[in-house]
Amino acid sequence: MELDLGPELEKFREEIRTWIADNAPEGLADLTDWNSSGFASGNASYEDALTSPLYAQWSDRLLAAGMICASWPKEYGGQDWTAIQNTIFAEEAFRAGVPTVNRGFGESMVGPSVMVNGSQAQKDHFLPRIISAQDIYCQGFSEPDHGSDLGAVATRGIIDGDEIIITGQKVWTSQYYRANMIFVLVRTDTDAPKHRGISYVLLPFTAENGVDKRPLRQITGAAEFGHEYFDGSRAPIFNIIGGVNNGWRVAMTTLGHERSGSATIAYLQHEKEFWELVDLARKHGRDKDPVVRQQLAWAYSHVQVIRFLGLRILAQIAAGKEPGPEASMTKLFRSDFQQRLGEIAVHIEGPEALIRPESTGPHEREPGDYVLDPWQTAFLAGRSHTIYSGSNEIQRNIIAERVLGMPKEPSAYQG
Repeated sequence: MELDLGPELEKFREEIRTWIADNAPEGLADLTDWNSSGFASGNASYEDALTSPLYAQWSDRLLAAGMICASWPKEYGGQDWTAIQNTIFAEEAFRAGVPTVNRGFGESMVGPSVMVNGSQAQKDHFLPRIISAQDIYCQGFSEPDHGSDLGAVATRGIIDGDEIIITGQKVWTSQYYRANMIFVLVRTDTDAPKHRGISYVLLPFTAENGVDKRPLRQITGAAEFGHEYFDGSRAPIFNIIGGVNNGWRVAMTTLGHERSGSATIAYLQHEKEFWELVDLARKHGRDKDPVVRQQLAWAYSHVQVIRFLGLRILAQIAAGKEPGPEASMTKLFRSDFQQRLGEIAVHIEGPEALIRPESTGPHEREPGDYVLDPWQTAFLAGRSHTIYSGSNEIQRNIIAERVLGMPKEPSAYQG
């Protein structure tokens, strides 16, 4: 089954396919597996590829063509691409084996929040710096004692003249090692109710600014997340988006964009994983094993379900509708699938899955990094899929209450 997007979008697809073929530097697709999935585990080739002149050349060409932050409005430097156009571009880049250069949290979360809640002066200052990659952001929401309970944020922000001084801790900071800026929630009024008295600050994320960054070692051997301590870190009042004590509203704008997800193209990665799993079964001589064949059939059918779920979301977008709480069904389905896929993989590998491969080359980003093979990583990282971006329990509550119309779950709190 394919979704008929109409002649205009099919023409757009052909234009994108031709543009990629004409502009992707020769050898770019061979630098690394740009479409690798899961959590990194000493992926030296990927990190090296990001510093390659070929990647820099590709990034410059995309920037010149307006294909970075392309979904942003033209007045802010984008192309007004729709979600479907973004999906088409991502699909064609995936099939060509080249990366879609994006600006990470800056593009998907900070930029939209500044557009909605920032002053004109803030838009003029911060948005071009995101597009050019002068500012690279990470997210400073979660804290050690509160996790995702943003209303309980305890990191302090004290106004001092024309600056705000920040002291406290943040944790589970994705890709902290690439960032020179952090968008951080701080409490600026300790007497205000829980979801008030919070400010949303764009803070220079450097040691010179009193930020102590420390890696969090994962079971996979990688350190993709950071734990930060802020000791008198400073930012101008100008860097407070939405005004002092109005950060909750800005944070909700940010989270709305975070949860929009990439469900429309997720199946591409899962399908690639599936065929790699088939190759793994053949390598170990288990492709004729009836149990393994049953597991592979299960995996393939689930990949197709993920594909159809993505097509449904794409059809909603094509009809002018925003994805609703039904997106939780896709998140829940994919989380369970990814966890089970890792279990199938280590079952196929057998005793070999218990042995960590030898480290090869100077790949370590932090002392103590170690390498796993991709299927060991998939198995271990699979524990996290049912937790991050809303746990399975939260997704089931959303489906029950907002899709099926069931009563809200009773609170365990009796106070």
